[in-house]
Amino acid sequence: MSVAVPRGGRLVRSLDRPGAVALVLGTLGVGYRLALILLTVPGSNSDEATFGLVAMHIAEGRSFPVYLYGQHYMGTVESFLAAPLFVLFTPSWTLLRLPLIVLYALFLFLIHRLTRRLYSPWLATFTVGLLALGSERVIRDQITAVGGRPEIKPAVLALLLIALALGERRLRPRWWAFGLFGLLAGLCVWDDWLVLPYLIAAFGLLVVGCWRALLGWGGPLLLVGFLLGVAPLIVDNLTAPAGQDSISVLRQVSEGTTVVTTAGQRLHGAILVGLPLATGLCPPERCQPWQMWWGGLYPALLLVALVLAVVGLVRAVRSAGGPTAEPSAPKDAGPSGRTPGPSTAAVEPGSQAGRAATRIRYVGQLALLVGAALALAAYARSASAATAPLASARYLSILQISLPAVLWPLWLVARWAGRGAAGPAARLAGMLAATVLTLLTALVAGGTAQLVGEIGTIRAEERQARMLADTLRRADLTRVYGEYWTCNRLVFIAREQVVCAVVGDTLRPGQNRYRPYAAEVGAADRPAFVLAAGGPAEAELHRLLRRTGATATVQQVGQHRIYRPDRTVRPPE
Repeated sequence: MSVAVPRGGRLVRSLDRPGAVALVLGTLGVGYRLALILLTVPGSNSDEATFGLVAMHIAEGRSFPVYLYGQHYMGTVESFLAAPLFVLFTPSWTLLRLPLIVLYALFLFLIHRLTRRLYSPWLATFTVGLLALGSERVIRDQITAVGGRPEIKPAVLALLLIALALGERRLRPRWWAFGLFGLLAGLCVWDDWLVLPYLIAAFGLLVVGCWRALLGWGGPLLLVGFLLGVAPLIVDNLTAPAGQDSISVLRQVSEGTTVVTTAGQRLHGAILVGLPLATGLCPPERCQPWQMWWGGLYPALLLVALVLAVVGLVRAVRSAGGPTAEPSAPKDAGPSGRTPGPSTAAVEPGSQAGRAATRIRYVGQLALLVGAALALAAYARSASAATAPLASARYLSILQISLPAVLWPLWLVARWAGRGAAGPAARLAGMLAATVLTLLTALVAGGTAQLVGEIGTIRAEERQARMLADTLRRADLTRVYGEYWTCNRLVFIAREQVVCAVVGDTLRPGQNRYRPYAAEVGAADRPAFVLAAGGPAEAELHRLLRRTGATATVQQVGQHRIYRPDRTVRPPE
């Protein structure tokens, strides 16, 4: 990333060209997301509002929940990060999302460092450039409080870098690194179990590189750190009522669907829909057939990269047979065996430490690939991959961690084909690989342009949401019934000056994540109804008013109608 250059009679560290370009691209990516955060783009919703309400309660000292309200498996790290800002300033969507842009910047920095160490400097730069872009689906997973995904990606990259540095013997002293590895792993387990495939891969890398230390003092330090990180989950599970611990709840969620799906349906949803959507190649509402090619290519690239890593590891192990044997050249090296990156700069290539560093880097490549394969397989096993791939593809956003590993085969072919000694077949393959990389970049950029084009529409919808909250406050309608996607969003915008109880399409109680709100509305005199205009809940309210003989004044605000009955009207239980 940096090189020592003479300046004024002394050596000064300076960014090399790939590092400088990556810095520019990363800065543009962060600036793009900062502008979106200031504009509340992507649009807010009640799921994100629940994280905001948790942050408000933490800031006020009212509650310190381990899990998101209404769930027992999603940690509240994002709420705890936003809470200090809510102490200092008035709670808002911008403040709720602001810590996440720091996590995104850290993610870019760490993936750049890891890609340089495992592959090549220019692939690291290309990866940063690709991740600086972002469609609505990608951006939502990065800078909105969606739970888990914005923070576990930089955490996993940090785990991999720590394990890699320990395996290469580049960390002195090492005791704190084992403790930090355990702490980060424990925090990830508490925060979001979606990270488990990558935790397995990161731990495997640590074991391969440091198994002797783990059998000694490293193992206890790792365990202590892990227990500290996962402590909130342990305490909650020990005190939770029967059936409400995180393991039981996750089992219920995974087994809750009664829809029968075939393996073909799940694979289609996971690979041909989920992968392009999570990569940002298609809009959130639908993946067109011509946008699904990346899903078909992804497993093939994963397999090729896996073979390359295994072959490289085998050669590196064999080269360690003699004390003077040279390690196999990294896969980005040319015929001369020279590598364009700094991946062997820390040690002498022919030394024992150099050969060990080469081996552990191939194991690091395998860790990225195994993590991606396990994460994809876990998603493809779920029924939601078949029944709701557009909504559930967010679970594949973690695959961004393995993006450089999947691009590596294409990168290699494109580079090799550009060398003077390449034959016609190699040049043709290189042109195809370069075309794929260009097309991938163009489609991701197209998704970015589409989101930019929708900013006006999203902003208008956000203004309507604020107008709805303001209208209710001015009318002193502080206790209302509403649908799920209205309630907590309304409560957060109004900063709890308006309290909302969730009802479903039949006006029966819905998913009230924070039960005290439902109790307050249930005890109020003449609560109002705030329902989507033309929806099934509104039609049910008309029938309820006729049955009770009540009348109501109606006011429309944007896409919602406010009903104010002339007497107390309660939804059915």
